[in-house]
Amino acid sequence: MRVKKRAFQVLSAAMAAVMVAGCAGPTATEATKTAAAAGTGTGNYDEPMTFDFYDVAANYQGTQAGWFAKVVKDKFNIELNMISPQVAGNGIYQTRCSTGNLGDIVLLERTDFTDCVKAGLIKDISADIKNYPDLMTYNDQITVLNKALPENKDGKIYGIPCQMTNTSPTSYSQDVIKSSPLLRWDLYSELGRPDIKNTDDLLDILEKMMKAHPTNSAGDPAYPLSLWKDWDGGDGMLGIANVTQLTTWYGEIIKGSNILKPDNTFIPVNSKDGAYYKMLHFLNDANRRGIVDPDSGTQDWNTACDKMKTGRVYLMWYNWQVGFWNTQDRLKDGTAFIYTPIKDQIYYADADTYYGSGRVFAVGSQVDGAKYQRIMDFLNWYASPEGLNYQHIGLKGFNYTVGSDGKYTYINDNALMDNVTVPDEFGGGGFNDGNNAINQWILDAISTNPATGEPYNKDYWSTYKAATMTQMKKDWAAKFGAAEPVDYMKNNNILLISPNVSVSLPSDPADISIIRKQCSDLFSDYSWRMIYAKDDGEFDSLWSEMCTQMDGMGFQELSQFDKEKYQIELDAKLAVNKK
Repeated sequence: MRVKKRAFQVLSAAMAAVMVAGCAGPTATEATKTAAAAGTGTGNYDEPMTFDFYDVAANYQGTQAGWFAKVVKDKFNIELNMISPQVAGNGIYQTRCSTGNLGDIVLLERTDFTDCVKAGLIKDISADIKNYPDLMTYNDQITVLNKALPENKDGKIYGIPCQMTNTSPTSYSQDVIKSSPLLRWDLYSELGRPDIKNTDDLLDILEKMMKAHPTNSAGDPAYPLSLWKDWDGGDGMLGIANVTQLTTWYGEIIKGSNILKPDNTFIPVNSKDGAYYKMLHFLNDANRRGIVDPDSGTQDWNTACDKMKTGRVYLMWYNWQVGFWNTQDRLKDGTAFIYTPIKDQIYYADADTYYGSGRVFAVGSQVDGAKYQRIMDFLNWYASPEGLNYQHIGLKGFNYTVGSDGKYTYINDNALMDNVTVPDEFGGGGFNDGNNAINQWILDAISTNPATGEPYNKDYWSTYKAATMTQMKKDWAAKFGAAEPVDYMKNNNILLISPNVSVSLPSDPADISIIRKQCSDLFSDYSWRMIYAKDDGEFDSLWSEMCTQMDGMGFQELSQFDKEKYQIELDAKLAVNKK
């Protein structure tokens, strides 16, 4: 779900290409004066339109289909043509930039967004956004994002942050952090629910699980760990994705080519003193014990995902990953995944994304007239409670019901995992097949829904909590002395919450971009080789060989560049903590 950063020089041609067209579109015309009403879906949408949607978050390329396609067709008479660099490859970014038209709507990583504003590829929406009440609900966050743009002295509005919240920059509102060790409760219970001191103990437990349950219920081979390669090297971050997320189990976070330590110092990502080395060794130890899926080095996310859905994986580490398995029935029968503490760990977690997650929605500079108005109507609806219900929950009557007290109750909780057939009245097809291909939201699901006074995320509804207060959760709470995983972490002072800030970071100069690409490819290649090393000697020999080659590529220069780059973000976070 990540894409690599590109060097800014790619946009030089794009700047030339759009000089004549310019980056400013029409301002408040008669049509856009009625935008507030149109944003609620009451505008004149007689003419069908297709929006080309360039989207770094999309896992699908082509025309949106199914139930979500019906929602936007019925409401706005539009089709969404998704353009996904994750599917088409990163070369599509350079190609489309060079034409001066990245897309009608674009969703970009923040650094790329900043570059595209400079290149004239993004439309100035300052004169019109004030007409859209649902977007203006987040005026504070939108203003902070755009004021941070280099040379934006006039405070123009070009972008809308993704995954803002209506909480605060220092809040942590979720019950489970993004990455932590998650075990099948029934398999852990079979072993007597032993305390886990460190990752060696964890491997012992996983090995016993596999010995007792070598297959799933259908007889397919099962492994405690199943890895995938196609997320590697994303967001300009060095390292393979299956390791970079695990560094947060020891309070460390990858920042480009460096690791930010809990004491707010940076070390190179290829330092043996860092958690990347530690967690890469953890995966190597696991493989030498025979508990890593042998397909891990060649399979993609979709293949690994299918194994998670069918009970062929016994350790997960993303909080959303369990959604492929956990259902109310599995919470009731105790076969669901849940955080299982490891005594020597301290966890890094980013605070609620009040100012956004780092990605940005924007309108392409070549859009004008009726299409521009309808895009703004659509984005306003996408930020509205109605639009957020579709994004975060699904279809009323299929995914949830509304009680006489106004509270929501979740139904068909296996709709996504099992691709449950959607009734024709909602668009037909499988629910997952028709799910929102944009795969990114203006407001995060942890935010409060004004219709219910509860978060959009169904896991936090009073009805859902009551339905899932199962014996499994009661047993978990009794063993660990807390109602939820985050409560346990806070009670034991093992949660490091990093405040959310909005800063613009410099993009890579041409020379740094080349070094980053070379070092990233090498680092990922060697990391996979080290997972399969036959012993400690081979592992450390490969590590040393890799470091030598990276130094020859200019890694030290890259590390220093990233240290200065991410110090900007760190200083902003430290300033928040001092308040």
